[in-house]
Amino acid sequence: MSILFRQFGLSSKLAAGLLAGASLAACSSPSTPATDASGTATTTDSTQTAAPVAPANSPLQVVAQFREPQMVGVAVLPDGRVFADFPRWDNNPVNPIAEVMPDGSVKGYPDADWCAWNETVKNEPQKHWICPQSVHADKTGMLWVLDPASPGIKGTVPGGPKLVKIDPKTDKVVQNISIPESVASRKSYLNDVRIDTQNQYAYITESGVGSLVVVDLKSGKARKLLAGHSTMMGDTTLNIKADGKELLDPTGKRAQFNADGIALSQDMQYLYWKPLTSYTLFRIKTEALRNPALTDAQLAAQIEDLGKVPASDGMEIDAQNNLYLSAFEDHSIKRRTPAGKIETVVQDPRLEWPDTFAFSGDGKTLYVTTSAIHKTPTWNKGIGKQDQPYYIFKMALK
Repeated sequence: MSILFRQFGLSSKLAAGLLAGASLAACSSPSTPATDASGTATTTDSTQTAAPVAPANSPLQVVAQFREPQMVGVAVLPDGRVFADFPRWDNNPVNPIAEVMPDGSVKGYPDADWCAWNETVKNEPQKHWICPQSVHADKTGMLWVLDPASPGIKGTVPGGPKLVKIDPKTDKVVQNISIPESVASRKSYLNDVRIDTQNQYAYITESGVGSLVVVDLKSGKARKLLAGHSTMMGDTTLNIKADGKELLDPTGKRAQFNADGIALSQDMQYLYWKPLTSYTLFRIKTEALRNPALTDAQLAAQIEDLGKVPASDGMEIDAQNNLYLSAFEDHSIKRRTPAGKIETVVQDPRLEWPDTFAFSGDGKTLYVTTSAIHKTPTWNKGIGKQDQPYYIFKMALK
């Protein structure tokens, strides 16, 4: 899932809430379908153009939609429960981690206390969602939340970066791993995570500096690997676009998104990743990542360049080891077969920056979010142009 590097300050709303000490709302009871994930009544700006509509033959089905705040991640449990995350970027979500109810409303998760982030709890950064970026269900049905703790992507809150495991059977936190500043520096942004349930490790892309983070789940020890290596860094020479428009920040600089998308092979033997602003896919054996004796130079020698793929945000691998890529340049989902063939799974104008994937428990249904990152103020000269809902879609796989 992606991050949104700001070249200017926080939005006035976020700055007022976080820097001036105004309280951010805590989690609420389930909202009604007439309200968005922040608890605000949903409205449409009549001055904006109409949002894209579904093609007649689109296989995408709407699971939920929100006018605001911005949503990035989704996780689906084996029993069908759906979760989403709303990072504290330009908005202050009431429910930064939420369970999406069958009627499309949301309920803060796991409870109101975890969702609160304000002056009264600022001395407990390890016990609250600060800016959660990724929510992920592992193969055993446990739910994991990755919190880079960097509101507005302006620098981490000291003591805030963490990886948290929740047991959905009890809706209680069962493991809370603090990522130290030596691994997640103040300029870091922990982005996405995959859980190796076989070896009890977590693999994380970190987009601020550009690195991989490997966490031994048994000991809780985290290591930063390959920081600044070329395979971790976004390329600013590619003229990557969204909606046919080059991504330029308010100063005219091209977007550079570092290590972002991540996927773990079904046998957990290979980790795949790519920088977002890149057309190249990489992988490495997880055995190498778990070996603390290997230097970065030795690890780099084991990285495999798998060749050209579309510019993409999220990635995921199915039971047949097809790699799915959220191809935001042409509103599509692509699939890379084990033989390296690139196929279009679906193309739909509503896929406005397809972001994060999840599979149903039986692997037969693919879920995807849209985050419309290209329409946010950073990439539109400071003026947000979001005219669409943020969607969670699902589609049956063939």
